[in-house]
Amino acid sequence: MFRHILVPLDGSGFAEAALPYALELAAQFDSDITLFRVVMPPRMGEGALSPESANYMIKMRDDLYKEAIDYLQQQKGSLRQQNYRVHYQVAESEDVAAEIISTVRGGGIDTVVMCTHGRGGISRWIFGSVATRVLQSAQVPVLVIRPTGGRPAEGKTTPLS
Repeated sequence: MFRHILVPLDGSGFAEAALPYALELAAQFDSDITLFRVVMPPRMGEGALSPESANYMIKMRDDLYKEAIDYLQQQKGSLRQQNYRVHYQVAESEDVAAEIISTVRGGGIDTVVMCTHGRGGISRWIFGSVATRVLQSAQVPVLVIRPTGGRPAEGKTTPLS
C-alpha cells in the first residue's frame, strides 16, 4: 500500500459499506483518506434551452454540488472525530468510473476502496460496472466490497467471487 486512500461515495448506505475497510487500512498504514463524490450534470431533452430552463439547470447543478459537499463534509467531520486524516473532493461528470480513474491518475492516490452492486449478465451489460472499469484501469490496488442483504450500511459483506 501506498499512503492515500480514495473512497468513492454516492450518498447511499450501500456505498458507505466501504468505509470500515478504508478506515482499517488507514489505521494500519497511517494513510490519509479522500472521500470522493461524482455529481452527474442534470440533463434536459434535445433542443434549445429557454433562459428559464437554462437558469433552472444551473440551479439544479448548484443544488447537486451543495448536497454532495454537505454530505462529504458531514462524513469528514465524523471521521475526523475518530482521529482520521480525511479530505473530500467533488467532481462533475457523466462517467463516474472515468472520473475516479482520472482522479487516481492525477497523482497522490495509492489505493481505492469502493463498493460494487455485483451485477451480472444483461444488467451488467446495460448499466456497466463502475467497479470493473476502475479495477481494469486505475493502476493502483483497488479493494472492492460487495455488501449483501437488505442493509449494506450495517457492514454485512461477503467475499468476492
